[in-house]
Parts: sequence; C-alpha cells; structure tokens
Amino acid sequence: MAWTECSEPRPFAAQRLICFPHAGGSSYFFREWRKALPEFEVHAVCYPGRADRFAEPVAADLMDLAQHLAEAILPLLDRPTVFFGHSMGAVIAYETTRLLEDRGASPAHLFVSGARAANLIHPDPRAAAMDDETVVETLVELGGTDTELLDNPMFRELILPYVRGDFRMLGSYGHRAGRILSCPVTAVAGDADPRVTAEQSAGWAELTSGAFQHRMVPGDHFYLAGNPPYDLIRETSAPGGQENTDRLADGLS
Repeated sequence: MAWTECSEPRPFAAQRLICFPHAGGSSYFFREWRKALPEFEVHAVCYPGRADRFAEPVAADLMDLAQHLAEAILPLLDRPTVFFGHSMGAVIAYETTRLLEDRGASPAHLFVSGARAANLIHPDPRAAAMDDETVVETLVELGGTDTELLDNPMFRELILPYVRGDFRMLGSYGHRAGRILSCPVTAVAGDADPRVTAEQSAGWAELTSGAFQHRMVPGDHFYLAGNPPYDLIRETSAPGGQENTDRLADGLS
C-alpha cells in the first residue's frame, strides 16, 4: 500500500514536489509534471480506491487520510519539499502540513490551488445523499472530465463510486481551530472557477504566518489541465522565490 508514487526517482534533484490530486483524481493526473519540472523529484499522492489501489475502500475521513499521509511523507522531507494540492487535494495538503508542523517538520512551500480557504469550508450534509446524477452534474459543472466519458456506463460504474466517496469525505470535513501554518503559502485559482471566488482563494492568507501570495489565472476550476502552473512553481521555489514571482505577476493576475 503505497501512499505516494514516484515513477522517475531523481536522487540528485535539489527539491521534491509532492502533488495532491483533486476529488476523483489519482496520481496519473500529474504524470506530465515529471517531464516538465526536471529540477524536482516529483511524487504524486495515491488515494485509496482508484488506480493501483482500486481494490481498497475509499477514504471516509479527511483527517484520518491526512494522518496517514503525514506518516508516509515525513521521510521525504530530507530535502526541501514543495506541496501542491488542487481542489480537495489543497485541503488534504493543508491538513497534512499542519500535522507535520506539529512534529517540527514542514514543506518548504505549500501551493493551494482551486480551493477556498480551509477555514471557510463547513460540513455539508447534502454530500452524503449524492446520487450518480448529482455527482455527474457536479463533474460537468467543474469541468476537467470528458462529457462523453460520463455518458459511458462502464466508465460511470468504475469512477462514480470513488468520486462520490471523495465528495462525501470533503462534505464531512470541518476546519478545526488551532495554530496556523508557518510555511510560505501560495493560493492559485482560475478566474472563471464556478466554485471558488477570488476572495475565497485569498482567504488562505489567514492560515499562515509565513509569506503569502495570491494568483488568479485564466481558466475554470481545472485551469491547470490546459495551463499547468510550472513557471509559478519553479520561480516560487527557487532562491529568491518571492522576488521571482513578483516578476511573473503581470502575466498571471
């Protein structure tokens, strides 16, 4: 049972990048990132219930999932490590970071993408009652999934159970009060995202005492499918990262 997957180990890379997929997503979503970011050793989180862990039950509790991930990721922090989480993955990356910081460890930088600030998320009992059609409607609204595939009965039979499970897990999540992060945080959101406003994305600033930056980029909830933020990750994570990303601001805002 592997919690992260790294198809191209790079023992001489100065940094690691750990990617946390969205609801219904898997490590496969970040396959191309390994080629595009050769200066990083890229790992992707493997959630249970899909891909190589298809036979396992889908996670039901986000904090329990974050606890498992903190245990698995802790040994990977032997060199500077950047976290990138998208949508549900942003919340999981955030909670994993909180647990690691409680142990005196921390990523070098946390990117939270396509997600409202965790303290703005409240339990939603409607998620527990989601049927297949509601799940499909939500996927269509968010984009990022081929609508023709959603009409395929075999595809729906395979993916809808774990997508629904992810939505239910996120729907049961409630932010807990406590110490805020100390690591730098960058929040990114698409300017046409139907679920996340600029204000909600900027709210991540309240959850860290470290450096914070906010970027709105062209696109919807899955802006990163067509325009991955490689330059932002590369420039932010380099020495003098804040100054570098200031130079990118005109092109990204």
